[in-house]
Amino acid sequence: MNQKQKIKSEPAIEIISPTKQTVPLVFSSPHSGRAYPEEFLQAIQLDAHEIRKSEDSFVDEIFSSVTNYGAPLLKALFPRAFIDPNREPYELDPMMFSEPLPDFVNKRSPRVAVGLGTIAKLVANGSEIYSKKLSFTEANRRIDNFYRPYHKALEELINITQNQFNRCILIDCHSMPSVGGPMENDAGRHRQVDFIIGDAHGRSCSRALTILVEETLREMGYSVMRNTPYSGGFITRNYGCPTKQIHAIQIEINRGLYMNESIFTRRAEMMEIIENISLLTERLIGIEPQALAA
Repeated sequence: MNQKQKIKSEPAIEIISPTKQTVPLVFSSPHSGRAYPEEFLQAIQLDAHEIRKSEDSFVDEIFSSVTNYGAPLLKALFPRAFIDPNREPYELDPMMFSEPLPDFVNKRSPRVAVGLGTIAKLVANGSEIYSKKLSFTEANRRIDNFYRPYHKALEELINITQNQFNRCILIDCHSMPSVGGPMENDAGRHRQVDFIIGDAHGRSCSRALTILVEETLREMGYSVMRNTPYSGGFITRNYGCPTKQIHAIQIEINRGLYMNESIFTRRAEMMEIIENISLLTERLIGIEPQALAA
């Protein structure tokens, strides 16, 4: 299990892989990036603490053990508040830009409506990020230099995995605030659920995979919900295609389980989460191909 890890780095992403991929699993952590470009920090009206409210803090660390089981982990180095790879490439709010946007831009998606498009208007607590309008040139620069490299790498990992094993299970790794944000249906309420599993209401993966993840987490003592309020973002919906034996499922972890959300520090309980994600990975490796076909 303790295979030597190889690390492939680019300015936008990091792929941590075992020496040899031995299982049909790919893990994606699109929102755990913490490398804030200096020019971005100078262009926003929030301080260095407030801008971190949208981070899926430490999720890449929580899932880092998967490489010991023969699976690669892709993670964004850039922060979600800068550009969000779990959106369509052009979900943009026209009110954020200094010139009219091209017709191909999705200006009316539900994500844009709540301020959380590909380039977000708000952080998770509802605070506006920018004091001035952006140029569409800047949006394209972020999409070309950060968004597209993430998806290029993810597509390659999925294709390599499917070619080698005739199937691929994509686990999209996220965390959620322990209290519902202002744009959520549970705004201001403490969340009792520990994990939320998103399978796009059964469209992005086999039912057997969803049940396996849910039952494994419940056996560990966690409370689990399915698709409410998170049913899976662009990554889950775009890549999950069970008829082609590509199964994508989103896992949301309640941040209250493993971190101090006020000061962005790890709690001792994070080690237990890491150990349990390792056990979940073992269970995923054991799922039979015929179960995925059901």
